[in-house]
Parts: sequence; C-alpha cells; structure tokens
Amino acid sequence: MSSDDQFAIEVQFLTGRYVATSHNDRRVGEWPPHPARLFSALVAAWAEVENPDLEERGALEWVEGQEPPAIAASEAVPRRTVSHFVPVNDASVISRSLQERRATEVYEVSDQLHEALVASGGEVTPVIRRLQKRLASGRRVANATGRAGNTPWKAAVAMLPEGRGKQERAFPSMVPDDPCVHYVWSDRPAPQTARALDRLLERVTRLGHSSSLVSCRVAPVAPEPTLVVAADGRGTLLRTIRRGQLAELERRFARHKGYLPRSLPYTAVRYQTVQELPVEGLREPNTAGEWIVFEFAHDCRAFPVTRSVEIATTMRAAILAYADDPIPEGISGHQPSGRPTLSPHMSTVSIPHVGSAHADGRLLGIALSVPSSMDEASRTALHRAIGTWERTVREGAKHRQRDLTLTMGSRGEIRLRRIVGISELVSLRPTVWRGPSRRWLSATPIALPRHPGSLTRGGPAVRAKAWGRAEAAVRLACDHVGLPEPSEVKLLLDPWVSGARKVAQFPPFRQTGRGGGPVRRQLIHASITFDDCVCGPLMLGAGRFFGLGLMRPVSERSRRSDKEEVDG
Repeated sequence: MSSDDQFAIEVQFLTGRYVATSHNDRRVGEWPPHPARLFSALVAAWAEVENPDLEERGALEWVEGQEPPAIAASEAVPRRTVSHFVPVNDASVISRSLQERRATEVYEVSDQLHEALVASGGEVTPVIRRLQKRLASGRRVANATGRAGNTPWKAAVAMLPEGRGKQERAFPSMVPDDPCVHYVWSDRPAPQTARALDRLLERVTRLGHSSSLVSCRVAPVAPEPTLVVAADGRGTLLRTIRRGQLAELERRFARHKGYLPRSLPYTAVRYQTVQELPVEGLREPNTAGEWIVFEFAHDCRAFPVTRSVEIATTMRAAILAYADDPIPEGISGHQPSGRPTLSPHMSTVSIPHVGSAHADGRLLGIALSVPSSMDEASRTALHRAIGTWERTVREGAKHRQRDLTLTMGSRGEIRLRRIVGISELVSLRPTVWRGPSRRWLSATPIALPRHPGSLTRGGPAVRAKAWGRAEAAVRLACDHVGLPEPSEVKLLLDPWVSGARKVAQFPPFRQTGRGGGPVRRQLIHASITFDDCVCGPLMLGAGRFFGLGLMRPVSERSRRSDKEEVDG
C-alpha cells in the first residue's frame, strides 16, 4: 500500500529517552510505547480543557474505530535501573498490613490476567472480564481510608513527606537509537478530522512518566513500519486501542476522579517485527520461530559456552517440572510411547557472547525456541509452565523475588529472569540470530548426525575421506531442518567466530542410539553458505534441541569487509 493512502502520528522524545514501566513488570521498561498509552494521552489532552471540543472528540472516536496501527520504531537499550526511595502515600491512614495485603492481591490478579490474555490470544473472555473487575476493585483504596475531618492532627502531620516511611521504587527508561516513533494506520481520516487530531497532538506534552517529554504531530509522510500486527496470532503482546475506549476512559475517570489508583483499558494484540514476517522466496528452517529469552543474573555470568548442553538440559527439566500433565509432544519432544516426536517441538538454546571484538564466550542467557509450526496446545502449555514457575518463585520468596533458579548441583546455580521487551545485551536479542543471510557460522559446534570416522588420525587419504563424510553430514543436517543444500561448506575443529571455543574444549555429546546404547556424536565447527538468503534462528545437527549447532548469520557489511580485506 502506498504511503499516500496511510495516516501516521509522530511522537518525538525530546530528552532522548522514554520512561514507562512494562504493564506486567514494574522493574522493566516498556518499548515501543503501546498504542493504548498514546490514546490515553490524547484523551487526557482533550479532557483537560474547560469545554472539550466535539470535533476533537470525533477525531478520538475515529482513532478508536480503526484497526490496530503498525508501528515504526528503532531498537532501544534499557538504562540501568536505579532504586529511589520515596515517601509512602498516607501511611498512617491505611495500615501497612493492609497495604501489603492489597499489593499482594493486585500483583497476583495482574499476573493471572496477563496469563489469561496470553492463553486467549488477546480475546476478552468472561474469565478475563472477571479478573479485570477484581483488579479494579483491588486497586481502589477509598473504602480503606477514614472519612475527611476525622484524622487526628498527629496523623495529619505524619502524612507529610518528612513523617512518612520510604518505599523503594524504580523508574525504568529506554534509550532508543532514534527518539522518533510513528503509529501508522492504513486509512486516512477526513481533512477536518486530521486537523482536529493535530490540535490534540500539540497539547500532548508527555508519554508515560512525567519526565518523558514529547512533541507530537500528524506526520507528513508515513514511514515503513518495523512492527505490524501478527497475522498468525504469535508475537509480542502490545496494549492497543479498541472501539469504545474513550467512553471506558470516561467511566473509569468518574470512579477514580484522578486521585485513586487507576488502570489502563486496552485490547491485547500480538505484533511481529517486519524481520519476523515470512518473505516470499526466503527459506527458513523448521526450527525457526519465537524465542522466549531469559537473562542470567550479572553475578552468574561465569559459565562458559562449553557448558551449553548441561545448562540447556537443566532448563528443559525445569520447564517439564512445571508443565501440566500430560506434557504435550511440543514441549517434551517425545510421543506417549516414549519415541521421539515427528512434530516440531521446543529447543533450549544457551546464548553465548560471541561474534564481536570483545566477545569472551560467556553464556549470557538461555532461550526457549518455539517453532512457528508448533501446535497451539503445546504453545499454550509452555507459556502456562513458565507462568507457573514464576508465580511459584514469587509466592515462596520475600520481597516479591522474581529471579528463577537453575540448580547445577555441586557446580553452583544460575539465577535468571525472563526478558520482557528488548534486552540491554545485544547478544540476547533474537534479531541478532535471525538474519537473513547467505552465510552462517557456528557459535557452538554441530553434532554430526552420522559419524564420519576419525578426523585427526590415520594417513592423509583416510583423514580426507573422514572430512568428506563430515561435510556430507553437515549437508544432511541442513536437509533435516528443511533447508536447501548449501553451495559451500567449510569445516574446522577451531571456531570461526570470536569468543567461540575449540571442539576439543567441549565435553563429549552422547545420545541414545538405535540399539539403545549411547552413541558419541562427532562435533565440528562449520561455515555454511547458501545460494540464496536463509532466515533463522538456525540450529543444526543432532544436538540442535540442546544448544549445539547454534549458527550466527554473517551480515552483508561483514561480507563486504571480508572481501575488501581479501582484495586488498
């Protein structure tokens, strides 16, 4: 569709940063700004004048009647969150025990609501409506306060900031590469409606926290979006605008009057990046799909890439422990008979710090790789298992701890947390591993599906045949994941990318053979080139479900640099 047929709103962050908390984790920043948040800012700008303009109201109703907008936003890096201690509101009017009880209830209901929305794909079901009512009721504190005029003077003095206790708060913020965000609709409004929207946008001064100063306007040209509504119902949940949202905001304001706790009405819609969308003629492996990424705690990042399989196996066991019985094949990877499933299923992928000038091969996190073709029942069961694990940790720990733990026996433990939004660490961003690219390099060695024989022993002819069989096994591994035969395969026992480790440094990788006994797989590093671009994430070989054979795409810029160096 031509940009002349589209309509866009431009939001410029004047301080170069956006301060707003994620709707399901107050210690995580939101990015990109959700469309529902922009709409609420527009409604606030409209309602704050003494006599709200009817033409502007009509413009708001036009916006809420459209399909969810596409979004053009750059990537953003979270700033390190620093705790602030602020006075607790009305500490002597509402008891501390009541505050803690209400807070716990609100958190629990909020978590249940998020899980229900994920399970329903954003559809508002009767269960979700009941949870929304419980959440709104739990956030109201008017019935817990005394009537005006009955507060003793000592309690009144204690309400001043100097007399109140301090509570830890965080103000997570995101620093985008480009401080300009666009919301793009496929239809254009009438000229008078566009002018009314532009007047409203001129009065919007902030988005999110009061420190997120913005300048907004109707964009003269609609840019190409980077995030679009996912056609298959998979992707990242964003809070968007629904028909009747303006009236709902008015009803809620009539209840909270601007001083009671309030919640944002929205419709949950899944978005995908443009890179995640299938491109006609672009091949991708049958393992490609969504990555659910968990970051290791800072003091746990001493685990080397050579322990990828061990950590991935422990992570898989943790997910199975919290999954409901019977565990779907998409999670377990096995049929009820115990035989390996023939359907696409979950992989656990340890993510190393490789491929940059200062890469050291540490494991920074782990991803649950969910193939696009995995059945919906397995997908829902996986999200439910993660939610159960996180909720169990919170309920069993003080101060609402959110860190999950992988116990590695005598070798220590790993604390990790699921990433919501864009990771501060570039290596943990799925887009880094997605491509597309013609050339792919192994970050962890490939476990060959067939043993080629000894690669280091025997005479030159014997070794040459073994290396030839190893190359054929790598080509077979590409066929196993549905990719075309590579045009070129180069093999080494040493790594191709900085930060990766030699094959000899990895522990032996064994699997159960056809006869029931253990089979040791030969590990090899590979550089694989295809005739046409291939989209990832790409994992190859017999260990692809446990973090081996993780391939890193080579960008066009890197290829040009390599060629210039060779030509020079």
